[in-house]
Amino acid sequence: MNSTQIVPTILTNDLEQYKQLIAKFQPFAKRVQVDICDGTFAPAVTIPANNVWWPQGWEIDLHMMVVKPSDHLPIILQLKPSLCIFHAETGEDLLPMFDQLQAAGIRAGVALMKPSFPGSFRPFIEKADHVLVFAGEIGKQGSQADLLQTEKIQLIKDINPNVEIGWDGGANLKTVRAIARAGADVINVGSAITNAEDPKAMFDALTAEFDKRGVVL
Repeated sequence: MNSTQIVPTILTNDLEQYKQLIAKFQPFAKRVQVDICDGTFAPAVTIPANNVWWPQGWEIDLHMMVVKPSDHLPIILQLKPSLCIFHAETGEDLLPMFDQLQAAGIRAGVALMKPSFPGSFRPFIEKADHVLVFAGEIGKQGSQADLLQTEKIQLIKDINPNVEIGWDGGANLKTVRAIARAGADVINVGSAITNAEDPKAMFDALTAEFDKRGVVL
């Protein structure tokens, strides 16, 4: 069995839609990523982190697409998600924040945008529990996957062999197997699940793609 996980993603600026997506994913999802955008680092504006909630028993990954992570740290420490991901490109020193997250039992993650070379952020990768390869359009769902970004996965593993590697951007039935075969441990999926007529069936179909044999096209 392939150990890669499909993780549905929530990105919304509407609290009622957030509630609806929670209800849509609850029958089959155990781990979900919630995207938080501040309108500056990412052009979109979503619900703020202090409006995030989730069902008991879920693992929640917070993907913080924000220009100043330190401003958001207090609410994250209060929420206690399983994982919090900040972007390497904000310009802030993430290492002290990683220390605070990890001391609180929250896994620390760092996301790399498409132009970013892993070696440029070695200290963050060395300290992180999770590195997210961001391969779509920030603040949007439904973008095309830039599969050239899979080349970063081995570079990240060379820096931190034990880190969990996530992928975000353009994952669907056409691309998910190639992403998994490249070494991603977690594949975040947005519109392919959210917009599916039967989200559970799509979740199951995406997971089944990992175990197919043959050439990855």
